[in-house]
Amino acid sequence: MRRSVEKILAAVKSRGDRAVSDLLERFDGVRLKPREFRLDSAELEAGFRRLAPVDRHAMRDALRNIKSFNRVTLPRNWSGRNSHRARTGERFYPLSRVGIYIPRGLVSTVLMTCGLARLARVPEIAVFTPCGADGVVTDGVLGALHLVGITEAYRIGGVPAVGAMAYGTRSIPSVVKVFGPGNAFVVEAKRQVFGTIGVDLLPGPSEVMIIADETSDPATVASDLLAQAEHGSGQERVFLVSPSRKLIDRVHAAIGVQIRSLRRIEAISQVLKNGFLSVETRDLDEAATLAERVAPEHLELPLPGPEARRLLNKITTAGAVMVGHWSATALGDFVAGPSHELPTGGAGRYTSGLQVSDFMRRSSVIEYSRSSLQRGAAAVASFGALEELDGHGRSVEARLAR
Repeated sequence: MRRSVEKILAAVKSRGDRAVSDLLERFDGVRLKPREFRLDSAELEAGFRRLAPVDRHAMRDALRNIKSFNRVTLPRNWSGRNSHRARTGERFYPLSRVGIYIPRGLVSTVLMTCGLARLARVPEIAVFTPCGADGVVTDGVLGALHLVGITEAYRIGGVPAVGAMAYGTRSIPSVVKVFGPGNAFVVEAKRQVFGTIGVDLLPGPSEVMIIADETSDPATVASDLLAQAEHGSGQERVFLVSPSRKLIDRVHAAIGVQIRSLRRIEAISQVLKNGFLSVETRDLDEAATLAERVAPEHLELPLPGPEARRLLNKITTAGAVMVGHWSATALGDFVAGPSHELPTGGAGRYTSGLQVSDFMRRSSVIEYSRSSLQRGAAAVASFGALEELDGHGRSVEARLAR
């Protein structure tokens, strides 16, 4: 896969629009000329108008929660005085131009990525999403783009989209950072273009861990495991952890009943065969220790409130935590507010899910007066001597000698 992605990216870099057209025909079966890459605003609005009122309401509800949750985390400029009485602080700026990848049909991803970019006041947001062989993008994605206020969107998916974002073409300006989930090829493409442009995360297939006890409802636990297993790649990982063997057995039985009514039964069955692990622990504390080690993308704690919050205080590596009997992971996937683009594969041990500050950059600011420089001069001289960097000390001495 690495070599295949490398060849595709090299083609886009060297041949631009022509390579993108050829690759779209080869991989997606769609023939597009460069002037047809971009979706116009009328198409976005028409997609929104075709949506059922209940769907438009659901999108507005989710976007309202996304904005209110992330508005709290918006970085703000600040300044203060250090020990020399010099003014120091930070200033935050939106990135100048970002690219956002939306997998086919993932309406919620539009809201949870583009919504944050808009909140950060990024001036240029370019969205890329696959289309069908007829060149059509789903009404859900079109409508969500219109609702968020996106005006630049392209019906381009896969590795060619990442290449266009990184290197630019005659019809598509490059971006400074790419966001959004994707399949293994898209993630590998993001890994390869990192350095040319920035990337947000390199997420793998979806994960959920559920820590349950005898108070948990087996049918609900089973439905949540199946919900994460149905994402589609067949590589998802689902974990059931409990000190109750009886609960584990009842969940397994419920899975066998519920799976028969789900449309993605083939992909789910593959996950249950290769990526489903049930673990019986001595107690809930041992379950929490396991969760801390695994760092799951989603962690559910369908436990009584006090016990769920006690475990919450013990687990620091999960991407998102659903607390209590009523908090389904699907709420976080769609409507609760926090982004569903989260670290997987243990990456939660050192990184976090997508947030509005990822669409911004920071500059530190230092402002000394003559008096504050005098207070700091001796310390600079000491460091200059310790590190054998004479010029550093002299740059301060020269100012004081003026």
